Amino acid sequence: MTDKSRYRALCDEPGVFIPLFQQAWWMDTVCHGKQWDVLLVQKGGRVQGALPYLIGQKLGIKYILQPRLTPFSGPWLDSGLSRDDQRSVLSDLCEQLGQLHVGLYGQCWSPTVQDHLPFHWAGYKETTRYTYRFNSLADPDALMAAAARGRRRNLQAVQEALSTIDQQFPADQFVQLHRQYFERHKGQELVPGDVLLRVCQAALGKHQALLWALRDKQQQPVVASLVVFDSHCAYALASAIGSDAPANCKTYLVWQLVKHLSVLTQAFDFEGSMEQGTEQFYRSFGAVQTPYHYVFRSRIPLGNRLLGV
Repeated sequence: MTDKSRYRALCDEPGVFIPLFQQAWWMDTVCHGKQWDVLLVQKGGRVQGALPYLIGQKLGIKYILQPRLTPFSGPWLDSGLSRDDQRSVLSDLCEQLGQLHVGLYGQCWSPTVQDHLPFHWAGYKETTRYTYRFNSLADPDALMAAAARGRRRNLQAVQEALSTIDQQFPADQFVQLHRQYFERHKGQELVPGDVLLRVCQAALGKHQALLWALRDKQQQPVVASLVVFDSHCAYALASAIGSDAPANCKTYLVWQLVKHLSVLTQAFDFEGSMEQGTEQFYRSFGAVQTPYHYVFRSRIPLGNRLLGV
């Protein structure tokens, strides 16, 4: 059995939790048309750690980079390991990674993996990034009460301006709305439409996504959001706002999604941004600033610029 086959079996193994973005089916989806593989650390027939990765080559240079629409990747560690054993597993994964001889490496590690020292000692660099989370969805009303006043204001007016919450918004319409939104604000499509559509279809097919939209009185979508989730956390993966959307409509949709997700998972990740305006918007919900590691290394000239560091 190859490491990749063993990893697929691990992802389906009862009692083993592997986060959504490190699942084999997710990697199949976001790496479609490309190549992905995994490093494993095993002891006594048990997988203690894994590192799934997208690998490619351009101009003779091998690279491992973050797949599109994948906020976190990097190492997965068995939760039953001691701190010393976790560090030993990270060291082993780091050694295996070095044997791949890639010119560029850059992965955003899950916030649950805080110890990157074995990689640091091996010459990798790290920069801290932030996302924003509700760490518990047990009481959505309390979360809303704790939000900044601006997040709560005029929600009744938004509700009155709407016709319905479409809980089965078509994926192709979402892709179109997403493209139009980013072309208006950025001048270009943020994510290729085929990639976004593939992710929508795969996650919805796995019953690990909500794709909701708010429609106005004329039944036109004014805002839509794709949220993906596993049993531990939901992630606000992508959203789009129509050109005539009422103020605070995205806030209203977020709260509706959070209330629904409170019976499906434990936490909510706004999939935060380091951009100042976006950061302020997420923080205003009362979400907790949560650090995570971006671990990287370049062996080529100007590689750090390509890695965005």
